[in-house]
Amino acid sequence: MAANGQGEKRSAEEAAGEEPVLSLLDVLEEDDALEDEACAGYVKRQALYACNTCTPNTEEPAGICLACTYKCHEGHHLFELYTKRNFRCDCGNGKFKQMECKLFPEKENLNAGNKYNDNFFGLYCTCKRPYPDPEDETPDEMIQCIVCEDWFHGRHLGTDPPEHLEFQEMVCQCCMERCSFLWAYSNKIGVPIVTKITAAEADQEVKVEDCSEETTKSQNGPCIKTEEEKEVKEEQTPSTSCEKIYLFYRKPVNGHMSSSAKTDEKTEVEPCKLKEYRQHQTPRESGATYWPNNWRSKLCCCDQCMVCRTFKSILYV
Repeated sequence: MAANGQGEKRSAEEAAGEEPVLSLLDVLEEDDALEDEACAGYVKRQALYACNTCTPNTEEPAGICLACTYKCHEGHHLFELYTKRNFRCDCGNGKFKQMECKLFPEKENLNAGNKYNDNFFGLYCTCKRPYPDPEDETPDEMIQCIVCEDWFHGRHLGTDPPEHLEFQEMVCQCCMERCSFLWAYSNKIGVPIVTKITAAEADQEVKVEDCSEETTKSQNGPCIKTEEEKEVKEEQTPSTSCEKIYLFYRKPVNGHMSSSAKTDEKTEVEPCKLKEYRQHQTPRESGATYWPNNWRSKLCCCDQCMVCRTFKSILYV
C-alpha cells in the first residue's frame, strides 16, 4: 500500500509540472542496481559505452556498462555504443592498465567472450564514420544489424530500406554473405525489396492473358504480374517436397522388438524447411535484407539445421 501511495503521489506531482521527489531509499536502491549491473557476468543485452580517454584508438577496444560511466568515468570522453548482447563490462581489467573499477575491483584480466568492432572507437557503418558525423549533412537514418550489431546508414546497405513496409530487424550485406543460407529464407519470410523494373525485365514479366485489376500495367498497356501476386501463387501451388514424411517402426514388447507385431505405428517427421526453400530459391542477390517481427521463429529447427553453428548463432540472437 505504501508503494502504491508513493506512486500516486509522484504521478500527481508530475501532472502538476513539478519535479518528482526522490527519497534516500530511492537513491540507495538505484545505486544498488548500478552496482549489481557492474558486477554481473555476461549480460544478455545491455547499454554499453567506450571510453576514449582511457582506451583511445591506439589501445585495445574495451566496453563499459552504464554504471561505470557514472562511477568510474565521469567527465571522460565516451562513445555511446547503444545496446549489445552477451557482453561483460571491461572497466578496470587488463585493458585499462593501472585503473581499477570502483564498483567491482576484482575483475578478470580479459573477458574472452566479448566481441568488439569499430564501434568501440566511435566508428560505424561501412564508411567508418562517427555518429553524428559533423562532415556529413545528408539526412539519413542509422539501422543496426541484428547479427553483427554494427550500425549502418540506410544508403550504405546495398539495398534501400523498404518504404511503407514495416520491418523489425535488418541483416547487413556482410552478414548475409557469411550466413548465405538466409537467402533461401528471405524469399519466403523476409520483407520484400521494392526494385525498379527495367524494360528488358518488363518484357520477361509481361502476361497478356488473364489480366486482372491487381496486376500492374506498363506504359505500353500489357499487364505485369506483381511480386506479391507471384508469392501468393507459389504458396498456393502444392509441392511434392512439402509432403509429410513418415517413418514406420515396430513397437517393442518388454524391451525387445516383437517379430509377431502385425501393426506399425506412424511417427510424423517434419521436412527440412531450408531444403524446401532452396528448391524455389531465386538467384543469389546482394545487399542487406529486412525481416518482420518473430522471423527467427519461422526458421527450420530440424536436426540437420541445428548442427550448423552459424545457424544457431542467428537463431538465438
